[in-house]
Amino acid sequence: MMAISTYTELKASIANFLNRDDLTATIPDFISLAESSINNEIRHWRMETRAETTVDSQFTGIPSDWLSTIRFHLTTSGTSSLNFMSLATMQSTRAARDDSTGTPTNYSLNSSQFELMPTPDGSYSAILMYYAKIPALTGSNETNWLLTHHPDIYLYGALLHSAPYLKEDERASTWAALYTAAVVRVNNASSRSTASGSGLRLKIGSY
Repeated sequence: MMAISTYTELKASIANFLNRDDLTATIPDFISLAESSINNEIRHWRMETRAETTVDSQFTGIPSDWLSTIRFHLTTSGTSSLNFMSLATMQSTRAARDDSTGTPTNYSLNSSQFELMPTPDGSYSAILMYYAKIPALTGSNETNWLLTHHPDIYLYGALLHSAPYLKEDERASTWAALYTAAVVRVNNASSRSTASGSGLRLKIGSY
């Protein structure tokens, strides 16, 4: 296998595996499709991101690279966690409380924004810990941490998405097995890393 450390090298390797020299315009699409799958399936400590913000209204924006929340908490007058609540439960609870204001205790997802309850009665400093999208590979962004450390995920992911386009169903199962094994290996390695040492574990909010 040739070295794969850049976007250019990845495209060349995909063409080599497929034994095709006529897919120059299409291979970037295979990579983009792979990145969509990767962002859904990889959860690695290198994706953990911290954002500081101020919440002062019922709705607040979600970072553009947000995938899922690890922890959301207020830092005004000490630290207090914001707990996830389903949107339906939040709406019924808000109605039962006559839409009262106060110090937020819960959050939900509503139309690509975070909704807070109670609606803040002032400005509160907050910190959002979340899993961020892996920076996409492009001609101007030739590499990222995943390609540097785990190029096999990119390679097999792109090859898997090439199979339907090339009508090579017999190869899809091979690429799928290799891709899945690589994803499991990376996720497990991350879990072992974050579980060692101090023993601190972050609770991931689920929706």
